[in-house]
Amino acid sequence: MSFLDGIDISASGLTAQRLRLDTIANNMANAETTRVAGGTGPYRRQVVLFEARPGSAVKGSFAAILKSSLESGGGGVRVSAIHSLNDDEAPFKKVYEPGHPDADEQGYVTYPNVNMVEEMVNMISATRAYEANAKVIEATRAMAARALNIGR
Repeated sequence: MSFLDGIDISASGLTAQRLRLDTIANNMANAETTRVAGGTGPYRRQVVLFEARPGSAVKGSFAAILKSSLESGGGGVRVSAIHSLNDDEAPFKKVYEPGHPDADEQGYVTYPNVNMVEEMVNMISATRAYEANAKVIEATRAMAARALNIGR
């Protein structure tokens, strides 16, 4: 595994966590959106799904996985999909507001399935993961600089 492999793996994590943060921000911005374009109902919360990039999926013992990862450089992570949660996974909130333009016949307005507390926890988690990947890149850069200084 070279220095550049470590940077590549961490860079893939940075990219994935950046998209996750953007999706969380989009969820928070649309927490009160009762009607989306097309009139299909309220906004649906979105979740980013990650998967291992090719090159890091090895089966077997820990020693075999470690050896393969060191030889191939691993693969990092990538976003496999941005999944919209269905009603059965996270139900919409119904609030009684008879004067609201999007109220149904009974006076209830259907709000998105966005929980602000959950979004804040996810945002903190994504921020910490982003910071960890940035620190790995910085540590790798510092190790490479020290290695160059040894040769002087």
